[in-house]
Amino acid sequence: MRHLSWQDFDRAVEQMAKTCGGLPINAIFGIPRGGLVLAVALSHRLELPLLTQPQPGCLLVDDVYETGRTLAPYRDLEGATLLVWISKAEPLWWHAVEVNPSPEWIVFPWENTERAAADERRYRQER
Repeated sequence: MRHLSWQDFDRAVEQMAKTCGGLPINAIFGIPRGGLVLAVALSHRLELPLLTQPQPGCLLVDDVYETGRTLAPYRDLEGATLLVWISKAEPLWWHAVEVNPSPEWIVFPWENTERAAADERRYRQER
């Protein structure tokens, strides 16, 4: 397991803010569950409203792109920008702060390590 720290989080939020610089983004939506913490931080950092539902022209954020199942429903949202902290695949129609194709499970700083291990087991059993 790869454990990320709050310092890693702060660096990722700064990089995400730079990535969004100059883009016509009107608000931020965090894809539940992993994108919520990032969305709140970016909402403060970029001084943009935090949405409870995605809307055209917004920034959609998530923690990790692994299979694409959580991002796919938003792919065609008009004018939306999709951004993840870590992508396990080369970005095609989304953006990523870090691209890392490693199969290693990622534990984000807001996650409980034991719960993350259980999530990993469930994930691997489903595949």
